[in-house]
Amino acid sequence: METLNVTQIEPRLKHPTIFEKFDSLKPGESFVIHNDHDPIPLYYQMLAERGKIFEWEYLAKGPEIYEVKISKLSTGEEPKTLGELAASDYRKAEVFRKFGLDFCCGGKKTLKEVCAQKGLDAELVESAILEIDKTPKGHSDNFNDWDIDFLADYIVNKHHKYVTNSIPMLTELCAKVVKVHGEAHPELREISDNYFSVAEELLGHMPKEEQILFPYIKNLVRSKKAHLKFENPPFETIENPVKIMENEHYLVGVRLESIKQISNNYTPPPNACTSYTVLYAKLEEFANDLQEHIHLENNILFPKAVKLEKELRLNQ
Repeated sequence: METLNVTQIEPRLKHPTIFEKFDSLKPGESFVIHNDHDPIPLYYQMLAERGKIFEWEYLAKGPEIYEVKISKLSTGEEPKTLGELAASDYRKAEVFRKFGLDFCCGGKKTLKEVCAQKGLDAELVESAILEIDKTPKGHSDNFNDWDIDFLADYIVNKHHKYVTNSIPMLTELCAKVVKVHGEAHPELREISDNYFSVAEELLGHMPKEEQILFPYIKNLVRSKKAHLKFENPPFETIENPVKIMENEHYLVGVRLESIKQISNNYTPPPNACTSYTVLYAKLEEFANDLQEHIHLENNILFPKAVKLEKELRLNQ
């Protein structure tokens, strides 16, 4: 298998060279890229420009050397992503949580890709998913069946409202615990910095959805139901704001993962006071709510809205 040493390529030519190499592959063929940093931006660029026609497998992951095997899938072969698996049956999200797999911000990756990144046995995770498939579904919410205008309202009324109500309390609690315990537990300052970045990002992020993106999505639904003429939005296509929202979700997800790691999975020290313990519990609750929140947008609402807009454009 050929290895492409990206470190020897002029920066402006790196991605074009990799794309050229990928495009020359026949279905089922692979090559390896060798780099001195994580090439994850390339992954998202390939996903945006080529679609889900490739597999991404880490062979070496830092800190000094990164090697990724990129394979071109055979025609019609599109393995489901974690986001798609969770969207089809939200019970599978519990399996992903159990194994520490990110199905919301990182939901565009396949199970094989994510397990390779984390050094997990993919067959073990697949077995747990199969057990879910064997169990009849209960009466839990099947978000994938909801109309997307209803889903947009649900996200605002449940998840946006939760974030808006939680941030003031968490901000005050975080500042209090850092002030009292920050000297003895310096990791609290890092947790605090990550949390404040998340809060700031979300307070700027949610109004853009509520005032621009979600009203446009609801208008798409009205246009289809009433057979109205499609009107081009000022942002040309919904894919443009969706990419911005997904990127902001990714940044929030990185910060939340840092908090989880630094706090040892939200485990306070044995001598922690009540405020310290409550802070960790509320941060975990906040992260869990955001996980479902981002999943609903990235894996269900946005893909369906993009599909609907394309349908309306074709029929105008």
